Amino acid sequence: MTKSDNYILLSFDVEEFDMPLEYGQNIELEEQLTVGNEGLKALMGTLNQFPIEATFFTTATFALNFPTVIKSISETQEIASHTYYHSRFSPEDLINSKKTLEAITGCPVEGLRMPRMRPVSMEDVSSAGYSYDSSINPTWLPGRYNNLHLSRNPYMEKGILRFPTSVSPFFRLPLFWLSFKNFPYSFYLALVRQTLKKDGYVCLYFHPWEFVKLDKYKLPYYTKRGRGKVAFFFAQAN
Repeated sequence: MTKSDNYILLSFDVEEFDMPLEYGQNIELEEQLTVGNEGLKALMGTLNQFPIEATFFTTATFALNFPTVIKSISETQEIASHTYYHSRFSPEDLINSKKTLEAITGCPVEGLRMPRMRPVSMEDVSSAGYSYDSSINPTWLPGRYNNLHLSRNPYMEKGILRFPTSVSPFFRLPLFWLSFKNFPYSFYLALVRQTLKKDGYVCLYFHPWEFVKLDKYKLPYYTKRGRGKVAFFFAQAN
């Protein structure tokens, strides 16, 4: 990477759509998987229109239910781990998810992102054989986490490269999926350009289920709005 290079590092968290559980609504695993898979189909229909490489942080549960889909994606894109289950976690899920994804894709799995950016021990990550982790959103998200004390940019911790998702340089406004949905598009694009100028890259992440209608679920409007905007961003970025 030279100083004149600008990179958009794009990733998607491929997972069971379990968000309704957070809001007290029951949703069976089969439906979670169906919504996630329908979203992934819609996403790939969009992504394949552009010369884009991305990382797909995938749960082993999703991959085991749709192995042919994940294997096909792995032929052109990076598959990384989103642990074993999206709704629960234990340390052994790190190595078990890695082994499962490698068995399905036939490719090494180097990266990890924890569901909902929950904290994880770098000793455990290293022991499971990963080389990088992208489980940090270095901002303050009320009710979730306060990572204002952490670096905005990549750093090493216990032998693991930690690669935070991007926030703006001055006020640490997050550039993640909720910001994309809810900020005015011109403002979001200005933040991306500001971050590119400062850092030479932006690290962004979305979810396949954002590509399907979620009107039947009683979720906050800010989590559901803006379906289809991601495709417009791809077009602008290319």
